[in-house]
Amino acid sequence: MKIAVMTDSTSYIPGELIDKHNIHIVPLSVVFGDTSYREGTDITTEEFYQKVKEAEELPKTSQPSIGMISNKLEELAKDYDAVVSVHLSSGISGTYQAVASAGEMIDAIDVYPYDSELSCMGQGFYVLEAAELSEVLDTPEAIIARLDEMKKSTRAYFMADDLSHLQRGGRLNGAQAIVGSLLQVKPVLHFVDKKIVPFEKIRTRKKALNRIMGMIEEEAAQGKKLKVAFIHANNESAAAELKEQFDADYPGMDTMISYFGPVIGTHLGEGALGVCWYTKA
Repeated sequence: MKIAVMTDSTSYIPGELIDKHNIHIVPLSVVFGDTSYREGTDITTEEFYQKVKEAEELPKTSQPSIGMISNKLEELAKDYDAVVSVHLSSGISGTYQAVASAGEMIDAIDVYPYDSELSCMGQGFYVLEAAELSEVLDTPEAIIARLDEMKKSTRAYFMADDLSHLQRGGRLNGAQAIVGSLLQVKPVLHFVDKKIVPFEKIRTRKKALNRIMGMIEEEAAQGKKLKVAFIHANNESAAAELKEQFDADYPGMDTMISYFGPVIGTHLGEGALGVCWYTKA
C-alpha cells in the first residue's frame, strides 16, 4: 500500500524536510480586513509580523475549506492508496474535523485523520515520524499506533508576552487574561484536553522560561534521548539562546529551532517562546 502523509500549515516544518519526505500541506489563512492570506503561500512569517505592527486591528484566522481539502485528497488519490493526515488540536481549530468530513466524501483514497492535540513543531514531530514510517510500513494503522505511542511522551509548554491575543481570539479565558495583564504575570501555558490552559502563573518572563527549561532538563537528566524544538514568535535569538544553553548541558540531544507562524502567531503574539519535546524510540 502506498501511503501519503499530509498536514496543515501550522505544523511549521522546515521546507527542506517537507521536500525530503514529500509531505503534503493544506494551508490555514490569516485575514486582515477583507483580505485573506494562506500562510506559507501568500504571506511569509516575516511579512506577517510586520503587517501586524502596521494593522489597526489584529487579524483573524481561517481553517481550510472542505472543498480545498477534498481537491487535495482527490489529487493524492491519483498516486496513493491512503493518506495519514496530522492536524493541529481539534480543541482550537476545526481543521481536523474538516479533513475527517472530506475524507468521508472521497472514495478513491482511504483517509486517516490524526488529532495531534497541540500545534506547531510538536504537531510537526508527528508528521515527520509518520513520513519516515510511511517509507517502511505498508499499513496506516501501524503508523497511527506509533503516533499514539509518541503522544505518551510528547510535551509542549509556551509563554506569551501579551495575553490579549489569546483572549481576543477566544483561546484563553477572558478573566485569566485581564488578571494576568494587571499582575504582569507570564503564565506557562500548555494543552490539556486539546485546549490551551495555564500550567503555572509566574511573575516574570525569566522565571517562566526557567520553569519550562527545568522540566525538560529533568527528563534529559534521566538519560532519555529527546527530540526537542525551541520555538519563537519573531525572536529567533531568544530561541537560539535556550537551545545553546540546553545543548551545552545535554550534548547529543536532537535539537532544533522552529517558529510560531502567522496563524498561531495571531493568537500568541510576537515575542512568545515555547519548547516541545518527545522521547525518541
